[in-house]
Amino acid sequence: MHIIKLIPLFFLLVSSFLPAGTLSLTHIRPHNDTDVRNAYFIDVLKLALSKTERRYGRFELHKSEVEMNQSRALKNLENKKNIDVVWTMTSIEREELLEPIRVPLLKGLLGYRVFIIRKGTQDSFSSVKSISQLKKLSAGQGADWPDTEILKANGFSVVEASGYSVLFNMLAGKRFDYFPRGVNEPWAEVTAHVDKNLEVEKTLILQYPAPIYFFVNKDNQALAKRIELGLRMAIEDGSFELIFRNHPANKEIFNLAEISKRRIFKLENPYLPAKTPIDEDVLWYQGD
Repeated sequence: MHIIKLIPLFFLLVSSFLPAGTLSLTHIRPHNDTDVRNAYFIDVLKLALSKTERRYGRFELHKSEVEMNQSRALKNLENKKNIDVVWTMTSIEREELLEPIRVPLLKGLLGYRVFIIRKGTQDSFSSVKSISQLKKLSAGQGADWPDTEILKANGFSVVEASGYSVLFNMLAGKRFDYFPRGVNEPWAEVTAHVDKNLEVEKTLILQYPAPIYFFVNKDNQALAKRIELGLRMAIEDGSFELIFRNHPANKEIFNLAEISKRRIFKLENPYLPAKTPIDEDVLWYQGD
């Protein structure tokens, strides 16, 4: 009789040590096989989730079946439609609609903007000594990017496009003068579009606070907590800094960009949410 009473307790104890159900997550699809820019964020997501496997269980990541622009990806995430996590630059509107995980995935480097330009136009930028001179040239940006509104709010001329890939064709076709990119992005992008006769501008940087976060649906607080915990654990043990410095998307930028040698024009970001952890130094790039 005592044995019969102990059997349910035995199975209860054993079941608590069985592997938890696998968490299946769908993220945005990279643009193509050479898109190391998005590969970085996928690898950081894997890192964060792997740090929390012991507590929360196994996970699987899947890319969405179709490529989406930012607007569609964010709308699908808001509506719980075929996507569970998105990485993008924050804004007041985005934080109202979605749940941000407030750990800057590029430590703020997205806000250091260097330019992709057409070969043969470097002199037009080397001669720029003031922000008013730069404003005489036109920038190209995605219509649904927060950067577009930030540049316009600071008085820049911006030509907008409906998608990411078309901007390279528009630049090559002289629809605008320069394509501002996060400091980790342009060298790989120029290589990926070698047929368009583009290069990275050598002398200027625009800088504004521009953290890029993981976002999940507002109702998925459990996932938000798991991702934030994993990111914080990775920061604490140094693995976040390791991937930040050594990932193929980033590892060359600190030498290539030569940030300290460039003329930096600082801009205001009027769309920066109040809860941005600006004062938490460990989250931000502090220079070399």
